[in-house]
Amino acid sequence: MNEQPTARYYASKQYLLPADNVETQRLNTQHNMIVNAFGGKLFVAPTNLTTGDRVLESAAGSGIWALEFFEKNRTEGVTLDIECIDISSAQFPSTHPSEVHFSVNSVVNLPNPDWTDTFSFAHQRLLVAAMNDTLWRSAVAELFRVVKPGGWVELVEIEAQDFSTWSVGPNSTKLASLINALYGGKGVIGDLSVYLPVILKEAGFVNVQCDPRRVTIGGEVDATPHKITEVKGYGSDMWRDLWMGMKGPVIEAGGYGAVDTVEEYEALVQGTEVELKNSKEAYTTFFAILARKPENT
Repeated sequence: MNEQPTARYYASKQYLLPADNVETQRLNTQHNMIVNAFGGKLFVAPTNLTTGDRVLESAAGSGIWALEFFEKNRTEGVTLDIECIDISSAQFPSTHPSEVHFSVNSVVNLPNPDWTDTFSFAHQRLLVAAMNDTLWRSAVAELFRVVKPGGWVELVEIEAQDFSTWSVGPNSTKLASLINALYGGKGVIGDLSVYLPVILKEAGFVNVQCDPRRVTIGGEVDATPHKITEVKGYGSDMWRDLWMGMKGPVIEAGGYGAVDTVEEYEALVQGTEVELKNSKEAYTTFFAILARKPENT
């Protein structure tokens, strides 16, 4: 297969989603949905932050979480110093408060020793499509190093192993199988709700917890709440855009025996969108995985 898959911008070969304006818009919409899924909360860790505390936002993207977190705390009389990092600056905002800093850094190799025991809270969201076992272990070790004793880490991830919850027809089932093959080829860890608590404990974290939240996918034809959760989740178009973002890696890898052309992949994703729009059964699960660095570290 020698087709040029897309004109999207990908910041690395390891991360399966693009880093461009289209993806920024998708992520910002998704941000609002995730916050809603967690009861309108930007975070669930039992932090007790005060003015001057430093916060790390890893995989910051457009910075939407960090900017809202900064404003929320400021309205409550707490002014934080927030460090936002990502492997690419392509999605960074052009303007932001002076207390919110953006830099190109990777969570697997944070500034050392400058950031050791620095952050009262570290937040990271949706790196599932960027990481393998080696990278996750490096990231967790680095987060343990840079968080202050007594500080919290919150890792928000999505179910990426059991795709049967959104396999509601022939197209979505075929797409789920294809994505599973893509993840396998990249060494993606799918069961992060099980995997991350284990390696967090191995790294020395305590009070490790996992808070799951199910969200719907599609079902726009019926306004009746989903039978499992009343949380409004992904529209079928949002779910379509997520997998359209992975078109480049899929085509570059040869289609995994499921598709042979760009057009076939696009048709598969669009067919999935139709199935989900007409389904009242599809859902996925987000997990907020929390851990605290011991006080006596």
